Parts: sequence; C-alpha cells; structure tokens
Amino acid sequence: MRERTGELIRDAEAGKLSVITRHGTPVFVAVPFDDTLLQEGVGAALAIKLFDEEHISLGRAAHMAGRSVGEMVDLLGRHGIAVIRITAEELGRELTDFD
Repeated sequence: MRERTGELIRDAEAGKLSVITRHGTPVFVAVPFDDTLLQEGVGAALAIKLFDEEHISLGRAAHMAGRSVGEMVDLLGRHGIAVIRITAEELGRELTDFD
C-alpha cells in the first residue's frame, strides 16, 4: 500500500472504490468520501459502488444496503445508475428478434 497511496487517492477522487489486499486476501475497502456516502451511509454507498462496478448482484447490493430489491432499484435510479445493462450486441439481437 505504501507504494500505491497516490494511486488510491487519485482513484478515490475519481469516485472509484478500492479493495486493499494482503497477499491476495482482501483486508479492507476504501470507499470514496462523496455525496453518496454522506446521503446514504456507508453500507448503501458501498453497495452502490460495488453494484455499479459489477462486483455484486442487485440482490446482494440490496441486502448490503439494508433495503428491498425495489428500494435498491429506486436508490440506484436516484444516483443515475442503470439496473438493466445490455450490450450493443445483445441489443442488436433483441432488435433482430423483434423484427
């Protein structure tokens, strides 16, 4: 961590969550100190970040934030985070199937 302190700070300033490991084992999580953290609390902010970075599922995020799945969907929406994510390829297939 000593060698990467500057990188961790830059990532936090960019809104990125960091998982700090020791010999490959997670030790702690650095959550950016931002409006989400202040408004929603640590658990919800962590859940939002982990879901947004596609590390956890919607159900896991809801559980971590202490909310129902519906409440989590609303929370993510308020923060501008899409719950349903579709790739351009998937969208193309869907549109082809629609025709």
